Amino acid sequence: MSGDTSSQDGNGKVTRVIRIGTRKSQLARIQTDSVAEQLKGLYPDVRLEIIGMTTTGDKILDTALSKVNPFIKCIMVDLVVHSLKDLPTALPPGFTIGAVLKRENPHDAVVLHPRNLGKSLNSLPDKSVIGTSSLRRAAQLKKRFPHLEFKDIRGNLNTRLKKLDEKDDFAAIILAAAGLSRMGWESRVGQILDPEDCLYAVGQGALAIEVRARDKDIVEMVSVLHDPETVLRCIAERAFLRQLEGGCSVPVAVHTEVKECQLYLTGAVFSLDGSNSLKDTMQTSVASDSERSQRVGVTANNVPGPAQDAAEKLGLDMANLLLSKGAKEILTVARQLNDAR
Repeated sequence: MSGDTSSQDGNGKVTRVIRIGTRKSQLARIQTDSVAEQLKGLYPDVRLEIIGMTTTGDKILDTALSKVNPFIKCIMVDLVVHSLKDLPTALPPGFTIGAVLKRENPHDAVVLHPRNLGKSLNSLPDKSVIGTSSLRRAAQLKKRFPHLEFKDIRGNLNTRLKKLDEKDDFAAIILAAAGLSRMGWESRVGQILDPEDCLYAVGQGALAIEVRARDKDIVEMVSVLHDPETVLRCIAERAFLRQLEGGCSVPVAVHTEVKECQLYLTGAVFSLDGSNSLKDTMQTSVASDSERSQRVGVTANNVPGPAQDAAEKLGLDMANLLLSKGAKEILTVARQLNDAR
């Protein structure tokens, strides 16, 4: 049963209504609006309603997405737009990722305090304080730039930029390049961190549309937004993370690319201070069928099954390679230290 409804105009024409749930942050709304605009262009006869939820957490969105009982007093939505890196590799039962959109720049960006314009992380003075909320970024950058200090900075993008600009606590902060681009703040980017400096997070830079798995019509509707290359890269990344049993509480990082029908995956794990790490690269052919509905939470029926299977296996193989070299011990210690903070 699909949760969408219909409305009737003055001429008696029935219009289908699809409700899209979103958090109320500026970035979340921008991302949701961009997806709604694409869907409207593809399905002009469908009326899209964007429902802003009153919390910044995921639980209320999942609750709204799961409701099918009209007698339960909760606004029901048909789909939710997420940053893919925020979605767990195992979704709750009944949910699936119906579309993974074309990935924007997945790398991290350095945003400098106005007094440091023109500098880079390498040229900042000794003991300069860099703000980041990411264990992954801090672990890599501590080792790469030992002359710098790293401290937590919390809040949404607007809040973090305000803390940077209006105080002298930070010389720079590290943010996802894709988020800055979506907000129209490219001019604030002082430096893009390349893979030698900092590998990115699983799924970073890609948007995902979460839907109810049983709503086959909604799954089919949003599936046209799948970007095949991004799907394969992110399936490999998510399979790698899931096999490692990683998450936001441990430093796990990746880099993927597709070249001449070969999918390349670099995977790495780090101790919290970056002093201990494991990193390797593997590849697999994704040239184009098996029948499986989901891979690491992603339903992509318009992407060849064998290519998806190969991408998932690449992620699993990379995780198992690092586990065989001692990744579990590194991540266990990192998790324990992080939990004790």
